[in-house]
Parts: sequence; C-alpha cells; structure tokens
Amino acid sequence: MSKTLFMVLMGCKPSGRHTEQHDIFFGVADSINGLVPAMKSSWPDAGKMHVDVWRPVTRVDGYRVEVCPRAEIGEESGELKLFFVNLGGYKDNDFEEYHYKQLIVAKDIDEASRNAKQSPFYHQHISPHIDDKYGIDVDDVYPVEDIMDESSRQQFGIVLTAAADGNTVEDKLHIGYLKFSDLEKI
Repeated sequence: MSKTLFMVLMGCKPSGRHTEQHDIFFGVADSINGLVPAMKSSWPDAGKMHVDVWRPVTRVDGYRVEVCPRAEIGEESGELKLFFVNLGGYKDNDFEEYHYKQLIVAKDIDEASRNAKQSPFYHQHISPHIDDKYGIDVDDVYPVEDIMDESSRQQFGIVLTAAADGNTVEDKLHIGYLKFSDLEKI
C-alpha cells in the first residue's frame, strides 16, 4: 500500500481551559488510523483528544500530491511547494475569530499569501489576516513539508505534478467528531 499525506484538525479541551482548543496535524501513513500515535505525541498533556476534520491530501490546485521517500527525491523536489495557510478574520458584532485553513500550491510564501487573498473567506470577513497579524503576513503560512510530524518529515518529501487527467477535484473532507478510538474503524 502506498503512503498518503493526511491533514487533520485535532481538538481537545486541556485542563484549565474553558473552550475547546484546535490544531492542525500533517503526517504520512498508510491510513488515517496509522497516525494516532504521532498525533498523541504531537500535543502532550492535551487530555482527551479527538479529530474534527481530516482529509487525505492527494490533489490540490490541479496538482497530484505524492509522498516519496526522501532518498528517492533528493534535496529539491521541484519549483512548486505545497503550503498550509491559516487565514483568520472577524465579522461585525460577532464575538469570534473565524479561521479558514487551506492548502495552496505555489513557488514561495509570498505567492501562497497572494493566492490566499483570492479566497471567498478573505473577502467576507472584516480585517482578514493570516492568524495573529492584521493584514496578510507570513506567520501562519508554512511549507507543509516543514510542519509534518517529525517521523514523516525525516522519511518523506512531497512531490507535486500537474494532474495529467485534468481532474481538479480535491480530496473529500471527512467532517465530524471522531474519538481516536473511532479512527481504528476507518
């Protein structure tokens, strides 16, 4: 079975907190349940953790996304990279900061940031920003390879190729609360 890159929105309510906390996890495995140990170790002392959303990452922006052993792809895997962008924004009279997490294929962080500004989210919120800064900034724009879990980062690189079949449909999002133990059933 070939390895797949997964993007996971994890949640938990750490001790002493009043609301649920979230973080994004990227890892490589045969299946989503193969990531449970790495997800647990990525957020120590988080308490009861769960998954709110997950997806395999095999297509983004009209590109096929493959993970390959680092030894097979060398240092440079191509001109384009896969970026994770976390936009944040506000709405009038709403006590909330909204977030829009997206994957973008681009040459560099500046191009990924420019592309993020084209999203509907960016145009529908007051003071949209990449998290923690007003205005577009590079704080929450990361090459995915740089933020994969340690084991995945050491073993695998990401290779992007234009989808020869013209298919631009991205991977299905699996949405809904799942305990880690429920992942074993997938």
